[in-house]
Amino acid sequence: MLKILVPVDGSSNSLHAVLHVVNEFRKNAALEIHLLNVQTPFSQYVSRFVSRRDRHDFHRDQAELALLPSRQMLDRFGVPYEAHMELGEKAYVITDAARRLHCDHIVVGAARKSSLIRMVENSTINKVIELTTVPVKVVAGDPVSPLERYGIPAGVGTGLASLFFAAAE
Repeated sequence: MLKILVPVDGSSNSLHAVLHVVNEFRKNAALEIHLLNVQTPFSQYVSRFVSRRDRHDFHRDQAELALLPSRQMLDRFGVPYEAHMELGEKAYVITDAARRLHCDHIVVGAARKSSLIRMVENSTINKVIELTTVPVKVVAGDPVSPLERYGIPAGVGTGLASLFFAAAE
């Protein structure tokens, strides 16, 4: 049985990954699907003022909200799965879960972005690919908005050019 880990955050992009897994399940029902939501822990400063139980309840509630659309999709198509909720730094938790659950693949949904943006951003997906020995399949999500496609890369390019000229002086 092939085990697939699908990290989900409640976004439409993660639903693209879930839909991809649904389509894979239709071709081969011998899949074991694990949904994973990773919540970022509170800072030590915030943790001092919020009880452990309240933090736990908050993270559980947020994870349930993030998992809900994916669970609904899998339930609608009759696809069996297990849902997991964990706390920590996303890339490390995802790679650890894939190892611990003996997953054969990780399927993630990603926003479509320009190559320049992908190159300069600190992406969880890039970090997962770097850390894991498990194959990672990246499923393209929704198209980027015109602002992201043209405005942000132009802004990044302008910023890099400014840094270049400042360093040259």
